[in-house]
This record gives sequence, C-alpha cells and structure tokens, in this order.
Amino acid sequence: MATINHFEDLEIWQLARNLYNKITPVVEILREKKEFRFAEQMKSSSGSIMDNIAEGFERNSRLEFVNSLGIVKGEAGELKSQLYRCFDNKIVSKELFNELYTDVDTLSRKLASFIIYLNGSAVKGLKFKDREK
Repeated sequence: MATINHFEDLEIWQLARNLYNKITPVVEILREKKEFRFAEQMKSSSGSIMDNIAEGFERNSRLEFVNSLGIVKGEAGELKSQLYRCFDNKIVSKELFNELYTDVDTLSRKLASFIIYLNGSAVKGLKFKDREK
C-alpha cells in the first residue's frame, strides 16, 4: 500500500465526507418536522465518522488510528439505525433509505478491511519513528 500523508487522501474519509453531504438534506427534513434532537443526532453521527477518521490519522500512531476507526465503525452502525428510524417514520423513501444504507454499509465494510490491514502492519506510526532507532 502506498504511503498516505493526508487524511483527505484516504478513500474511507472521502466516502465519509460524501455520506455526510448526502445525510445533510435528511437532517434538514427532520428540522422542518421539528425533530430537532433527532436531526442533531444524525448530523453528529454522520459528521463524527469523517471527523474521527481525520483525528485518528493525525495522531500519527497506528494503534490510536485503529482505535479511532473502531469508534468510527460504531458511529456507522448508529447511523444505520437512525436511517431505519427515518424510514419507519416515513421521513425518507425506500429508495433513499436503500441508497444511504448501502453507502453506510459499504463504508463500514471498508473500515473493517482497513482495520484488519492496519492490525497486520508492522508500522507503528510517525509518533514512534525516532524511537525505533
């Protein structure tokens, strides 16, 4: 795998950003229906996915990054559940539910694969580079 120097170059972060932008109109619908708390929960969990990928990457430690990705995977599960709530309450159509759910599920599977890859890597991270000498 090539060295990645910026979190923006990670496919999982790009997918998370795209997902956040797709969720934003759903959040606006929730606000229009005066579901303010639910709207903030959805906005928070979708935003946390991309934010925690960035934060974990910037820690420059493989173990801390893997830990952050585990948290991200949990946030993705939370977002899936919120999508069911939106569908069950007729806030989103079946088509939109399927599209968003597929996006979250794809991201979740890529996260799982990336976690497995990182766990198998001998690289500790930049934080430990000088300590390894």
